[in-house]
Amino acid sequence: MTTNIATATIFIPTALRGFTGGAATYAVPATTVGEALSQLTAEYPELKQHLFSDEGKLRSFVNIYVGEEDIRYLNGADTELSDGAEVTIVPSIAGGVVEPQVAETTLSNDEIMRYSRHLIMPEVALSGQEKLKAAKVLLIGAGGLGAPLGLYLAAAGVGTIGVVDSDVVDVTNLQRQVIYATSDIDRPKLEASAERLRDLNPHIKIVPYEVRLTSENALEIFKDYDIIIDGTDNFPTRYLVNDACVMLGKPNVYGSIFRFEGQISVFDATQGPCYRCLYPEPPPPGLVPSCAEGGVLGVLPGTVGVMQATEAVKLILGIGEPLIGRLLRYDALGMRFKEYKLRKDPQCPVCGENPTVTELIDYMEFCGVTPEPKPTEVVAPEWQITPVELAAKRSAGWNPLVVDVREPHEREIGLIPDSVLIPVGEIPARMHELDTSRDIVLYCRSGVRSARALEQMRSAGFTKLKNLTGGILAWSEDVDSSIPKY
Repeated sequence: MTTNIATATIFIPTALRGFTGGAATYAVPATTVGEALSQLTAEYPELKQHLFSDEGKLRSFVNIYVGEEDIRYLNGADTELSDGAEVTIVPSIAGGVVEPQVAETTLSNDEIMRYSRHLIMPEVALSGQEKLKAAKVLLIGAGGLGAPLGLYLAAAGVGTIGVVDSDVVDVTNLQRQVIYATSDIDRPKLEASAERLRDLNPHIKIVPYEVRLTSENALEIFKDYDIIIDGTDNFPTRYLVNDACVMLGKPNVYGSIFRFEGQISVFDATQGPCYRCLYPEPPPPGLVPSCAEGGVLGVLPGTVGVMQATEAVKLILGIGEPLIGRLLRYDALGMRFKEYKLRKDPQCPVCGENPTVTELIDYMEFCGVTPEPKPTEVVAPEWQITPVELAAKRSAGWNPLVVDVREPHEREIGLIPDSVLIPVGEIPARMHELDTSRDIVLYCRSGVRSARALEQMRSAGFTKLKNLTGGILAWSEDVDSSIPKY
């Protein structure tokens, strides 16, 4: 009886690649883990002492996995391998200190000390650190993704970091935008972030662009940078960044976040697909809520931003495998990563064989985005009532039905007393619960959703309606400051 010999792939960790000539993988025909490792160490004898004791047993500080299973809890070295099996070596890592070999360099003595943990890595070394110092990286946005991006690129020694942002620091930013402090509230983000980054690393140059990125200025801003990093939170700017990068031949390090999920990729039309190859058209306006509308786990942009920074550093150094042609999806709740292959679309209107978009366009129009209407633009003034007016009339004896059209989790934050909850999405199905002869006041967070609900109810025959101008935010501001704003 013959035994089928499997072909397995052994994955070698960075810490041990110095003993394999830099090889990260090793393909080997073997029926068991022990056979595979024996052939590996026969090929690379210096590796043997790191994997096996003098008695030939696997060392206790080295774990071996077949797929996702630790072989110590299977059959050890006798664990059988199937064809195509993946064997991963996972040693313990302490991060020891080795004095760097200092050659002639453009780095100062202070920089050599500062970047010493880079310099002792053969993949970076002096030459790599000098590449980082010479690199120019542009961050689009200084918010949730831009915060960790800026911090880690500055710490890594990226010589020139441009930042495009026109916003100011708000207290709601502090839950995730870790580059800012409470003392920065109401300061321009560019001013506060530049101060923090220069304090973190005085050897780098910060170039601020306190403007809104547009089709008129994007190409001019992008042209002097090596890498563009997309930290935006809206579709018009995302498509603008992509198209400008394609036209200039720049890599675009992409990241996006929502609630508990993130996406990361590198779009480089000179080597692979662009963002439009993945998403040719944006979703209809309002279908995908923003972080302000749907929320985001505070630590999520940190994780995604750090991965974007990692991709940028790899591109600068020319090492590893960038996420070109790959989309990485991160599920924070399940703590799982999944990778998807991306293909270049030969019909892509920007990077395809016969591009039809050869200059930057009106991206607000392309995405179907119009400015968020004010409540007074949705319904006429006679259908509005201010918080002060409502409070005064109720005190004088007026008793309207006050309907909260927000979501239940919003109501937990704060509510107007003696109001009832009917979420805006349930209004059409629950109108029969309401008395058309009674006065009704609708409210939401800011007055926009309730104004739309009012229009739905007017169309159904309700006539004694009022929309609370400014919503519960205005009620907190003008009537009851004990209700928290959000």
